[in-house]
Amino acid sequence: MSTNDTLQTRRSPAALRAEVGGEVHCPGEPGYDAARAGFNLAVDQRPAAIVVPRSPKEVAAVMRFARREGFRVAPQRTGHNMGPLGRLEESILLKTNAMDRVSIDTPCRRARVGAGARWEDVVPAASELGLAALHGSTPDVSIAGYTLGGGMGWYARKHGLAANHVTAIEVVTPDGEIRCATPERDAELFWALRGGGGNFGVVTALEFELFPIEDIYAGVLFFPIERAREVLHAWHEWTAEAPEDVTSVGRVLQFPPMPEVPEPMRGKSFAVIEAVFLGEVAEADRMLEPLRALGPAMDTFAVQPPAGIAELHMDPRDPVPYDSAHAMLGELDAAAIDAFVDAAGAESGSALISVELRHAGGALARAAEGAGAVATLPGSYAFFAVGIADPMLAEKTDADLARVEGAMAPYEAGHYLNFVEEKADAAGFFPPTVAMRLEAARDTYDPERVMHANHEIGAR
Repeated sequence: MSTNDTLQTRRSPAALRAEVGGEVHCPGEPGYDAARAGFNLAVDQRPAAIVVPRSPKEVAAVMRFARREGFRVAPQRTGHNMGPLGRLEESILLKTNAMDRVSIDTPCRRARVGAGARWEDVVPAASELGLAALHGSTPDVSIAGYTLGGGMGWYARKHGLAANHVTAIEVVTPDGEIRCATPERDAELFWALRGGGGNFGVVTALEFELFPIEDIYAGVLFFPIERAREVLHAWHEWTAEAPEDVTSVGRVLQFPPMPEVPEPMRGKSFAVIEAVFLGEVAEADRMLEPLRALGPAMDTFAVQPPAGIAELHMDPRDPVPYDSAHAMLGELDAAAIDAFVDAAGAESGSALISVELRHAGGALARAAEGAGAVATLPGSYAFFAVGIADPMLAEKTDADLARVEGAMAPYEAGHYLNFVEEKADAAGFFPPTVAMRLEAARDTYDPERVMHANHEIGAR
């Protein structure tokens, strides 16, 4: 008898619904297949049951049910980093979609968001008020998942990780208790959640700082992919002098020939430089001169409100089957850029959609006062590559990812939890003393290991 059958034997779907409230979907029922889908179509989640609670009280009921009946609980909103969870056959998938309320306290410059909220639910509203959140590069990503993993966004070199600007976390721990973790209350839990992911309970709401940013100067320079070596060498040298007001990305980008891709880019390949400037426009223009002197085919830089950069990174909005590779990298030399282009450029034969180097350092390298478990990120650049993983391309994608990952391996300095999309030992993401402290926190709040996190701490 499978685990899915076992759930229905122990408790009928009707009894489960009566106990936990909200939507409940069990295998074989209408709605189960739609509810179990996530952003990565290459991952086939088949949880024992799916619950869509509407409140922390209903989440607490799920926790009590899971503990009593011997199941684990896997929280999820969009499923952007769902790969490490596996099939979830012994877990209840708790979808936070319905808990999506957002409120903004303008005088205090703070936002409170439910666990179901995405960045597109907050960024435009804050932008209209002259405020900005430390959002990422994809507007439809879950705020909770992004933040609990650290949160490296477009203002990261200036303001650091989003996790370290969280002021309060509402969380339901596996004992069914609804807690509000702050620096003063459940302080160790508050510390662990900010970077330790979903190992300690189900986060139902977050409160975090907003920043007084009315306008930014941001855009993309597009060059033919054949110029990738010249362009990425120039960008790499440029980052050495870039102030912390600037966060930028150098990447090789190959657009598929799909109707949803705008016509000027559809089916074409580019070397791309993306950047966001928080300083004065005149200074930003002066800084861009060496890159603009290369003669881009397209230049989209403009003054815009924070909401204007939602699509700057050009991530897909619809679910796709994909696989990826990642590492944080130390200081790079010219040979590293050559290796990058050799592995992903025009003559490499790569079919990967995107292979990028994201400039890190700055505030990401300094621990803020009162920082959480992820106080800093190692290295000077973040490497990330992604390719399509449908059956026709999976073997090719695997080979291309292995090649670019191997090219960057000599420069590896660590990892950023949110970019690791395969099962891994979470202890390796943290310094030994932090890993030990996180495991102790999990022993306190989840001794029975009810939580099924994508990257587990102290797994048994």
